[in-house]
Amino acid sequence: MYIVQVLINGILLGGIYAVIGLGMSLILGIVKLTNLAHGEYIIMGAFLSSILSSALGIDPLIAMVISVPTMFFFGYALQRVLINHGMKRGAEPALLVTFGISIILKDGMLMLFTPDARHVATSYSNNVISVAGIDISLLNVILLAVSVAVIFILKTFLEKTDTGRAIRATADDTEAARLSGINVSHTFAIAMGIATATAAVAGTCVSMKWTFYPTSGGYYLLTAFVVVVISGLGDIRGTLMAGVLFGLMQVIGGASYGLLISYLFLIVLLVFNPREILGGIFRKRKLESAELAKVSAGLSSDFSSEQSGNREVQSDEE
Repeated sequence: MYIVQVLINGILLGGIYAVIGLGMSLILGIVKLTNLAHGEYIIMGAFLSSILSSALGIDPLIAMVISVPTMFFFGYALQRVLINHGMKRGAEPALLVTFGISIILKDGMLMLFTPDARHVATSYSNNVISVAGIDISLLNVILLAVSVAVIFILKTFLEKTDTGRAIRATADDTEAARLSGINVSHTFAIAMGIATATAAVAGTCVSMKWTFYPTSGGYYLLTAFVVVVISGLGDIRGTLMAGVLFGLMQVIGGASYGLLISYLFLIVLLVFNPREILGGIFRKRKLESAELAKVSAGLSSDFSSEQSGNREVQSDEE
């Protein structure tokens, strides 16, 4: 029963870690930019959630109706006005720009909110559901549902909409996308806006689950990096699995050794690189399928030629 309890807690906790790494995965996969301000975006989302919830007297999840669009436009403006210009000069200037944004945001939050800890409590924060002797936190279930919903919506947006297809085309080949008429600067800005919007969701989850400070961004930036390394760049579905794995390692290690076990697990993954093994299997299957398709096409071509030859012979005989 204890093992089942640990597994459930790890899976539920993993949903929060997944949404923490989602925006970082998106930017690294599409814009090819290491966004060092990602942790500060999450803390900004947490403070927005806290302020809106207390000022308007609404649930923090409802407050996302305001905080998520606000963070989207904030991220869009930063990318369009500052970061795009840095990217024109190379990867290092753009990296320094995000580092500068991180410092400014952190110091600004320290000035506005002081170094005091914050936490957003709700009526269901401490509610527990007991199922067959297993205690399940209602808050964790809700936050997992939010994370899964965000990942599903983002995946559907990227696959089914014209803007999403433009983002994917830009991620595959920036120059080809530019030659096809796609406004790359605008597309990058939209991608950053989406990433900061997901950071607002992550910030809301963080504010409801843990206490946070204006200086907490560095920890969540590191967490996002770990999730991205496990899942792979731009792999939205893999982000959820990576978050769950990271959450399981945290729960197994407990409060004392959770981080240690999580990072040891990351090192093991980097050494053995199971994604490459799976990737090799998938590539092999893809090559085999391609070869079969070529053979099938060749046989079809030969059959068509033979049929046309037979028809010619029949017409000559007639």
